[in-house]
Amino acid sequence: MAFPIPRRLLLVSNSRLHGEGYLAHCEEQMRSFFGGKVNRVLFIPYALHDQDAYAKTAREKFESLGYELDSIHESSDPVEAVRKSEAIFVGGGNTFRLLKILYDLNLIPEIRKRVLHAGIPYMGSSAGTNVATISISTTNDMPIVFPPSLEALGFVPFNINPHYLDPDVNSTHMGGLREGSMLLVEGNKATLLGRNKARLFLRGQTPTEHEPGADFSFLLTSS
Repeated sequence: MAFPIPRRLLLVSNSRLHGEGYLAHCEEQMRSFFGGKVNRVLFIPYALHDQDAYAKTAREKFESLGYELDSIHESSDPVEAVRKSEAIFVGGGNTFRLLKILYDLNLIPEIRKRVLHAGIPYMGSSAGTNVATISISTTNDMPIVFPPSLEALGFVPFNINPHYLDPDVNSTHMGGLREGSMLLVEGNKATLLGRNKARLFLRGQTPTEHEPGADFSFLLTSS
């Protein structure tokens, strides 16, 4: 599966780590990812029901990092909002709700164009990471609504399970990508970032553990 070189993705497992604030665990990566060229970020809050409160939370975080934030749910023309966006952040919540609204508003092709052709940065957290992959088949969420398809944005040729949970009953895990982990994709290079290891599942092979800094670029060219 071939993709244009401009693709830039920051795919985060979770928005909050146990005992920390909203997106606090990935502030450094966010500053590096959006850099100084991005002034405004378009926020897509459709994964949660209370989108006004969600936008307020996201706006406070991004403004603290030096970025203005516009929430797409406040726009009279969501398609045009995507077309004019400098960068996109898709927040977490229920993946089925998120994907259904993206389909309902005909935003799937528009987001693909902006990210895969215009090369604007795309950041996803939890559900926002799920929809960046081939499909939402590996989400942990309950199907509270039904999108017309489980096919998602397809920015990478594999699926991700955010909030990957190890079988530890004493864990503070609030739930793949373990919480605190994220995948940075720049063109045809993919790197594991964050505080925790990730577990890689390949068909017919024993799952493997990978430390932060691991090069996952080979996954971008796998079929």
